[in-house]
Amino acid sequence: MRARRGHVALALVLGILSAPAAGLAQPAGSEAATIAELRKQLEAMQRRLDQLEARAAKRPPAVATAPAPRSAPPPELRAAQDAARQAQAQATAAAAEARAAREDAQQARQSASTAASITAPVQGLDPPDPMGRPYVSEEALRADLPGIALRVPGTDTQVRLYGFAKLTTWSDFNGRNQTDAPSPASIPLRGSPADQQGGDYGMTARFSRFGVDTRTLTGWGTLETRLEGDFGGGSPTSSNAVFRLRQAWGELGTPAFRVLVGQANSLWNEGLFETIIDATNLNQSFIRQAQIRLTGRLAPGLTGQVSLEAPETNYVSAAGTFNPGSSLNNGASPAFNALPDLHGRLTWRDAGWELGLRALLRDLRIETAGTAATGGSRSATGWGLAGHARMPLNILGARFGADELIGMAYYGEGIGRYFFGNTGGQDAVSNLGLASAGLGLRLDPLPSWGVTAAWRHFWLTQLRSNFAYSYARQDYPGYAAEFTPGSATALTLNREVQQAFANLIWSPFAEQGAGTATTGWLDIGLEYLFTRRDLFGGATTAGSGGIGHGTANRVLLGAVARF
Repeated sequence: MRARRGHVALALVLGILSAPAAGLAQPAGSEAATIAELRKQLEAMQRRLDQLEARAAKRPPAVATAPAPRSAPPPELRAAQDAARQAQAQATAAAAEARAAREDAQQARQSASTAASITAPVQGLDPPDPMGRPYVSEEALRADLPGIALRVPGTDTQVRLYGFAKLTTWSDFNGRNQTDAPSPASIPLRGSPADQQGGDYGMTARFSRFGVDTRTLTGWGTLETRLEGDFGGGSPTSSNAVFRLRQAWGELGTPAFRVLVGQANSLWNEGLFETIIDATNLNQSFIRQAQIRLTGRLAPGLTGQVSLEAPETNYVSAAGTFNPGSSLNNGASPAFNALPDLHGRLTWRDAGWELGLRALLRDLRIETAGTAATGGSRSATGWGLAGHARMPLNILGARFGADELIGMAYYGEGIGRYFFGNTGGQDAVSNLGLASAGLGLRLDPLPSWGVTAAWRHFWLTQLRSNFAYSYARQDYPGYAAEFTPGSATALTLNREVQQAFANLIWSPFAEQGAGTATTGWLDIGLEYLFTRRDLFGGATTAGSGGIGHGTANRVLLGAVARF
């Protein structure tokens, strides 16, 4: 009877042990299959116990004798007990894994919901500018921006960080020119001390850039703000880079009409072709200054812009080169600002084509009262016109892919500030400091003109080149020949300047499609740059032993990683 009662008790225990597995919630996937298999094993063991009970019941009753020592349970029963305990442990572990899986799934759903709320677009807000396509935006030289923005939870504002880390290294093969941003207007002249020293080597990362851009949907359209800077404000020969502000502006409106206030790229700016060098190259303008700008959509693909921008009169004379912030004999500068510069621009874009026309009107002024100079005051009007065209070569056949031809031409008087690479920013010439100034002070806007042609060619989707040639000429008045030969002022009078580029750029993440190309997150490039300048007056202006012209050959290697 004791054996039978033991068997019955064991059956009850096994039934109780099987209850946790039977009562487990039904999880999904492999956990459910594991628990079902454990239940089958328990049911098989229960049937085996029933058979043992039945066999024990058929045995003859034992003769009442003195109590015998309790015998050990049969091996089969011990095996069944061990299996039951193991099954319970496995069932408990499976249940724990199922609960953890449910918790992980719930946390993942919450994280996905949070991410969706952060990256979800704001209804009615224009998408961010595409990255790596500097020519698709309406603003000249607008910075490349990633295509992902984060939405501020609970608001209609999107914010993004952008920029790039850049390293450039170079070597010169003519005169020594210790700058990472050499101006064509000031390359060393032949025979000068720098030319005699020969070229040297340099490396910099100071033009690495970062910025923050926000866009908010308002009742008056999209409000966009931007703060952008780099570390190009210090000396090019020092590793202690100094932060400088590039852009700080806000713009409000719709695609049909917008108003911008703050510091931004000038409407005169034009980035026609890619270079690795971070310099204001010949016939290029990279001015960023305070302004008020209006932008309107005049027709499909046609945009008109007008701006009032910060002025800066810059003139050259025998007494030196002056702007409003310079000094004459430790006193105030005769260069004077009276009115803002007025700019206008028309841009048409369609299917890879781009046509642009820009104009500017300026007030140039000299005020000698309160300075070390005499002669009174003089004013002059500066003006300029420029046009460019960008032609997609795929109109000649699909084999040309994203190749482009670019051409630009300009003419103006008193626009040297907007072509710093041509003359160092000379807007006008004055006879201040010459004997003729006693007969009447003069301020003559400097006539200048120039052309640029470029070809952008894709060898492969990830491998491209830019080839460019630029020519510029300035026509100085006759009295400029009276400047002291060999003086610092005379050596800035460039009559002609020429420049040529050739580069090879590898962008491993670049993509092409429908005749357009995006450069992606990384550029690695090799570039050759040739520059020549010829002085007004030639060797006579250069002074004793001077030759009157200079040439520069530079090779650069650069890498840009965008974010």
